[in-house]
Amino acid sequence: MNSQEALRWLEARPEITSLRAAVCDLNGILRGKRVPVAQAGKVLEGATRMPYSIACLDIWGEDVAGNPLVFQQGDIDGRCEPTGRGFLPVNWLGSPTALLPLWMLTEEGAPYLGDPRRALAAVCARFAALGLTPVVATELEFYLVDTTGEIPTPPKSPVTHKLLDGDGALSIDDLDHFEAFFTDVYAACDAHDVPVDSAISENGGGQFEINLLHVPDPLKAADDALYFKRFVKGIARKYALAASFMAKPFLDRSGNGFHVHFSLLDRDGKNVFDNGTPEGSETMRHAVGGLLEMMRASALIFAPHRNSYRRLTPNAHVASDVCWGYETRAAAVRIPGGPNAARRIEHRVAGADANPYLVLAAILGAALDGMERRIEPPAPMVTTGQGGATLPIDWKAAIEAFEESDGIARVFAPILRDTFVGMKKQELQVFSRQISPFEHESYLETV
Repeated sequence: MNSQEALRWLEARPEITSLRAAVCDLNGILRGKRVPVAQAGKVLEGATRMPYSIACLDIWGEDVAGNPLVFQQGDIDGRCEPTGRGFLPVNWLGSPTALLPLWMLTEEGAPYLGDPRRALAAVCARFAALGLTPVVATELEFYLVDTTGEIPTPPKSPVTHKLLDGDGALSIDDLDHFEAFFTDVYAACDAHDVPVDSAISENGGGQFEINLLHVPDPLKAADDALYFKRFVKGIARKYALAASFMAKPFLDRSGNGFHVHFSLLDRDGKNVFDNGTPEGSETMRHAVGGLLEMMRASALIFAPHRNSYRRLTPNAHVASDVCWGYETRAAAVRIPGGPNAARRIEHRVAGADANPYLVLAAILGAALDGMERRIEPPAPMVTTGQGGATLPIDWKAAIEAFEESDGIARVFAPILRDTFVGMKKQELQVFSRQISPFEHESYLETV
């Protein structure tokens, strides 16, 4: 959507009196400004300015101690321009508004590579130079949560008024109980060109998954995932619920995953992962080899928060080993069955709490690295527990693996690597200074 189309869109909606102009930070949080609708033209022209540092604030919105963008360069502003997606109506607040997604530029007009959307665009440009187009689809899991009590709980059914406290895998009844909510979600996605497919009830009570369809544009796929999360959270509020994409909101229930499917088309539209057999092409195997080689170093992107590592545990329906296989959902990298022409890779590691732009940049960047270096993967797994490398077991180990990786340096610019690591180290330090009530209960007068 160009500037004139966007202005006409606004003129047709006189009920909108203010806008939200925002960029996506490294934690996947939208940060920006409330703008009077009279100033829409300036925002659309790229006249909005915000500090580069907003892309790397910690999860609480605090500057990272020692961040040179703040403490050496004086927290200077960068330019912000629309991503081209246009306005997204926000209908769940007290008055109608709209979100305009932005991304950041340097003062000279070059892409600011500390912006996660710019990082993904840089990876996409490398594929384009080779005449390849990634075709990407995502699957996002989330919980509907009742937050009216002292602690969050699964919701009560609007139909039976009973707590959804059991496993509800593929339960049609659980979907039907929240039919009004899902109708609103699908309507919002349709209105915003977010291509949604099927919805299912997942393993935890009140947990659901909605699949987004394949698109031949990773930037759009990441946009769609980000906006989908925002729609789901906002619409849940209409029904006096919260929607949580937290990796592991309940210890005794399944975590929320973010699975990514992708294939690659050449200039003639042929899928280069297809060689006419179920095994897939040499190019596909090399892509798998790159994914496996960089998986431990990328874990901080796939599991970016302290809570993320509660999900990455054995026997929790999550792949914690660095492995691949055909069909099996026990593998971190799965090659689904189906027609040979549709041969694709499914990456099953990331949690729903991860930043979609960074996740797709890490996955596609690692696959391209494997293709360029012709990395042969190990033999595909046949049964579970075959051994091999495992993902980092905790947040600190993941930070160290990311920071020390040469592979990560081939995918992400120094400014993003440095600010992301600094932010995660600060978050880890803040959490390490907290003592839980259970810790006091266990030790205060006992030891």
